[in-house]
Amino acid sequence: MKLSAPLYVLKRRAKELSRKAKLPLHTALDRVATQEGFRSWSLLMARAATRLGPAELLARLEPGDLLLLGARPFEGKTTMSLRLAAEAMKAGRKAVFFTLEYPERDVLNRLRAIGEDPSRFSALFDFDCSDAISAATIMKRLDTAQRGTIAVIDYLQLLDQRRDNPSLMEQVRALRAFARERGVTIAFISQIDRSYDPAEKPCPDLQDVRLPNPLDLSLFDKTCFLHGGEVRFGVVR
Repeated sequence: MKLSAPLYVLKRRAKELSRKAKLPLHTALDRVATQEGFRSWSLLMARAATRLGPAELLARLEPGDLLLLGARPFEGKTTMSLRLAAEAMKAGRKAVFFTLEYPERDVLNRLRAIGEDPSRFSALFDFDCSDAISAATIMKRLDTAQRGTIAVIDYLQLLDQRRDNPSLMEQVRALRAFARERGVTIAFISQIDRSYDPAEKPCPDLQDVRLPNPLDLSLFDKTCFLHGGEVRFGVVR
């Protein structure tokens, strides 16, 4: 079923209805969903178009959320994360990109490749390309970040590659607590295991996340998986 407007517009409509009619937000969301032909907002979200754009993804994230953004190589996970950051900055929010994969010039070139001029966001965009990135350095860098800041970590499986860093589980737990306290949204780019077979399902899911070291995936709030141009958003229960 085709929606009458993008998800972020429908969500904005529900917030306005909640304020004007003095309704709980979940009730307003359900009313908007009913107008779109769904029994509830959760059903609308589950059946929404799979080609989710960065603006719609941003609209589904709340301050304090941990997002896991996963895909096999060359499926667009880094591009999606930069588009997400760009959407946040267009809305006046700060974005910080932590990468253990790319040098500074590559990060800036990737922004240009998606049609964004880094100089436009000079006051809102920050990045860290050092080899010492860990939960501790990320929290230190974000210590003065305002509520609503978007942080991208590239990528999850490299956080504990240095032997002197805490375990991956410990680092993600620390970042979860920090995000909740400060209202910062953190998106973790994630590898997908090579055993993932697109012939069995069109997009990977949490079961396909590559985990060389133990990690409780329920620490994440939202997921976004990509494959073959398809995007699947989910809420971790």
